[in-house]
Amino acid sequence: MKEGQPSAAGEALTVTNPWQRLRELTDARIGLGRVGGSLPTSAQLAFQLDHARARDAVHMALDTERLMPELDRRFPLALRLHSQAADRDEYLRRPDLGRQLSADAEQELAAITSEPCDVSICVVDGLSARAIHEQAIPFLDAALPEIERLGLSLGPVALVEQGRVAIGDPIGEALKARMSIVMIGERPGLSSPDSLGLYFTWAPRAGRRDSERNCISNIRPRGLKYANAARLLAYLMREAQTLGASGVALKDDSEGDSQLGDGREGNFLLLPE
Repeated sequence: MKEGQPSAAGEALTVTNPWQRLRELTDARIGLGRVGGSLPTSAQLAFQLDHARARDAVHMALDTERLMPELDRRFPLALRLHSQAADRDEYLRRPDLGRQLSADAEQELAAITSEPCDVSICVVDGLSARAIHEQAIPFLDAALPEIERLGLSLGPVALVEQGRVAIGDPIGEALKARMSIVMIGERPGLSSPDSLGLYFTWAPRAGRRDSERNCISNIRPRGLKYANAARLLAYLMREAQTLGASGVALKDDSEGDSQLGDGREGNFLLLPE
């Protein structure tokens, strides 16, 4: 169908363009067509629905009652912790409070007498509890065997409410972990309200900078697949042990890593929170 030619019945006034065929390959808003100088009604309604889903993801409460039993089945000890942000409104207004543990959480961590561990894992609601609900457990099921193959020991897992990325630093420090993994709900996009991000930090401790961590982004079925993200994480962990660092010092040379396999969709980026 040529530019300027009306589409089939039901959209008789919609003018199409050649970009529409690319919509089969991406969730991006391209090739929407037009009616006069405006978007078609269907495209406008779809935009409003996606915007509502993104807003809902930001304000959704973390379902700890659903997640804690799943974590208990996979770890010898699962902790339920909270940041200094008392509720969602304060969390959104005060990002700094989301990076700090509550007094109760600090006391709970101080009471743990477990041995030092190689890896501390934190599951954090972030800006999309929906991403945690849908992606956290499937990703863990892909990642834990990779961590086991590396011969690394796991510390207690922490499920954190109203948390930001940096909250994994004091948790990892309290657990005497060599490495920290923070799984967090990413800021929702209009086509991805369910995207999980993963932040990896070598030698976690309070005060670490964003430049000292690496991020694997867009983990979800329509983005970076769980198995591929888990292999990228294993690559990071292997390289960090050799280098003794993470972040800008740890470059992505994974293209030449035969253990990663093929078909790796998605991002492997260093991003600030």
